Amino acid sequence: MPLRWGDMDAMGHINNTLYIRYFEQARISWFVAAGLETDGRGCGPILAHISCDFVRPLKYPGDIFVHQDITRVGKSSVAMDLAIARVDAPEEIYARGKSVIVWMDYAAGHSLPWPDPVREMMETSGLTEL
Repeated sequence: MPLRWGDMDAMGHINNTLYIRYFEQARISWFVAAGLETDGRGCGPILAHISCDFVRPLKYPGDIFVHQDITRVGKSSVAMDLAIARVDAPEEIYARGKSVIVWMDYAAGHSLPWPDPVREMMETSGLTEL
């Protein structure tokens, strides 16, 4: 993902709120790549938790990627470790995060067990970089 000039704050680095947006874009790209619906109808994935630890400031210009690693697949949730790095320095981590995604019945407003094909995909995929 490209860092944009307009993403900088008054301190001259990428604003902290954008890190969560980068996590979001990676998560949604993963949903789409996995064939999971994100239209809010029927059943599908929904974010239940997100956290971010800022390691070092990102500065414009540059391109970043988000590394997502599935750490636990539960009955109705999946936990992921996240990391943001620059494309030109992939060994340097700029932020670390954690997320929990739940399989949700959107209309009923409660979680459901993962469908078997989705669970199998998560158990075998392990990680993604976007």
